Amino acid sequence: METQQELEWAEAQSIVLSQDLVATAKQQLLFLAEIDRNRCLYDGPVLHRANYRYKYCWLPLLAKHAESPVTEDPLVVPLDCEWIWHCHRLNPVRYKTDCMELYGRILGNSNVVSSTQGTSKEESENLWETMYPSESYELDLNNDSMQDFAEDSLEAKESTTNYDLISAVKRQTTFFYQVFMPYWNEDTFLEGAVARYKGFLHLIKRNRERHINRFCVPTYDIDLIWHSHQVHPVSYCNDLVAIMGKVLEHDDTDSDRTKGQKLDVGFSETTTQWEETFASRYWKAGAMYRGSPPSPLTVDKYKIDDIYNSSAPSNKRNQNLIQLPQKMLVQVMLEIVDVRNLPSGHKGKLVVSFMKKQEDIVFNTKKRLSISSESQGKQVAVFQCESNGDLVLELILRPRYNFRIVRPAKVLGKTSINLEDLQNVASKVPIEKWLDLTSAVNWSKPIGIRIGLSLTPPVSAPYELQFVPMHPLKGVIFPSCFRESSSK
Repeated sequence: METQQELEWAEAQSIVLSQDLVATAKQQLLFLAEIDRNRCLYDGPVLHRANYRYKYCWLPLLAKHAESPVTEDPLVVPLDCEWIWHCHRLNPVRYKTDCMELYGRILGNSNVVSSTQGTSKEESENLWETMYPSESYELDLNNDSMQDFAEDSLEAKESTTNYDLISAVKRQTTFFYQVFMPYWNEDTFLEGAVARYKGFLHLIKRNRERHINRFCVPTYDIDLIWHSHQVHPVSYCNDLVAIMGKVLEHDDTDSDRTKGQKLDVGFSETTTQWEETFASRYWKAGAMYRGSPPSPLTVDKYKIDDIYNSSAPSNKRNQNLIQLPQKMLVQVMLEIVDVRNLPSGHKGKLVVSFMKKQEDIVFNTKKRLSISSESQGKQVAVFQCESNGDLVLELILRPRYNFRIVRPAKVLGKTSINLEDLQNVASKVPIEKWLDLTSAVNWSKPIGIRIGLSLTPPVSAPYELQFVPMHPLKGVIFPSCFRESSSK
């Protein structure tokens, strides 16, 4: 018989979404990477110019296209306009309101494609230049003449939204840093994210039915799929009305992660509700907040592109390349959820030590993890290791401290899990399972630990190249320009 939690998960997975959100997520990652390579669209005069072009050029053109297709080929949106459009759609309620007030319909993306998809822009460019002869189709992102740009100085012939799109863009500038790791493009990871997105919608639906006012906060894998759904505004509105009777807000205005603030409280409550509703872990390897993005490097991307294009090795040169063995890495998230059949009379602190059984190029130490409890909160280990081999776990009893008697820690039992056996399942959604421990002591019942585990899909490990001399260089006198200098 299925448990109530299994029935809840099955009901969540029965939610119907009208778009292929795995494909949309991959396209979104490609688009966000291109925007991140043009960071002038994050702030400053280029952003303000893009905002103007979106409101007074792209939206009217899109409205005309929605009423009656204006091109035979798909309409290609300019990169700068697509960025503003993307951020506008991430406030789905406001986007719908603006579209209905200005154009009488929700402006969707039917027969419209991203500039990053490689579709011919010729027809779209010709149409744009016919409608806006004084405004080029492609915005020159390196044009310093935009420094003095002011929207008020330009004649606006049509009414448009007064939504603060500049602030909306700035709220999204850090999102790509959270989702740009290689495994985000893997089907298994994204398929799991879609399943978890359905679970997230199910929680919100349950809260509405029970009149619970809760600020539900997604993990980043769920949020990527949520964004991917919203960039199909017509489908999003129709789907959400069918699921819960209204268009769901997407509130990205809170970024304060301080303990006790709205975002922190909402995430904690969402975690608790998820784990009680579905009996599975909410936190997932690779899907958590990575911290603030580092300060960007100041580089000329065009010079870098030229170097790559001009230095591509020929097939003949490839024949002389040294083929290195490939090592695959995963990120692991491990939580010890519970212990059962613990012998009576054992008092002290329980910890679980874990390490790789085989030699590992990254994870070559033993670590310890406390058992999660309500008083301590979640006790989770996150680490990177090779994707193959066994993870050995030992349950250890650490006696309470007594300054008169020193008692050694006692190993109550151990077990192991094979990472390859769990890869296909644990890289989609976190798993929970009981593991019985083997012990030198014949307990009346085998001690068991319940673990929560998730993995990222494996990605290639980076190599570090070091040059070392084959033999000491004796009797060699280097020119003065190569000698180490020292100040006195």
